[in-house]
Amino acid sequence: MTDQDSPVVDEVTRTAYEAMLERDWDRLRILLHPYLHWTMANGSRFRGRTKVMELLQAGPPPAAPIAVELRDGQIYRWQEPP
Repeated sequence: MTDQDSPVVDEVTRTAYEAMLERDWDRLRILLHPYLHWTMANGSRFRGRTKVMELLQAGPPPAAPIAVELRDGQIYRWQEPP
């Protein structure tokens, strides 16, 4: 099974999104790849787990993603719906 198999992506995405909604930063951190690429609904892009964690901690939870890519079992790309 590779990282891109749907059940793996779905499970990691669901767990990460629940952590965002619950503001469980410790649980979320281990699910995000250090070189994470994050695209917000308005098209703004952020790179790096630290920057994305700061973004998420400062505002409301994002909408569920329309696209997610895993690398090494962690979320490497996250795209919010427009």
